[in-house]
Amino acid sequence: MHPVPEFTLLNALAAIGIAFLYISLSSLLREPTRQQFNAIVIAGAGAAYLSNGLGYWEFLFCAILTWVAYRGLTSYRFIGLGWLLHTGWDLVHHVYAEPIVPFSPASSAGCAVCDTILAIWFWCGAPLVGEWIGRKKVINANT
Repeated sequence: MHPVPEFTLLNALAAIGIAFLYISLSSLLREPTRQQFNAIVIAGAGAAYLSNGLGYWEFLFCAILTWVAYRGLTSYRFIGLGWLLHTGWDLVHHVYAEPIVPFSPASSAGCAVCDTILAIWFWCGAPLVGEWIGRKKVINANT
């Protein structure tokens, strides 16, 4: 057991910024490339914690996230599910094991914040950032 690292407001704001940067950059990809790319990213996220303190459980988690990523090739909801699973794994690592970034003790908690935002975005169908802005302008023009 190790001491649970402090998680500050600055850590949370950085994680939120990273999530929105990822969403913005991902929005530049056209379909189906965007969905395929994000399925690959969540598969890689499953391996991010290998050798980080939970032994065989790390391999089981990696296998589960690989299956979820495969399903994500045809469904954004599975990619969102993968990010939610990774959020849980982040929290387990924050409390019980090693952080995702060895030199940043609160990185797993920050990753949990970022991953939650990504999961919500994927559960909404991963809309393009430009579509959000466009819809808002249309709504404001009609009111």
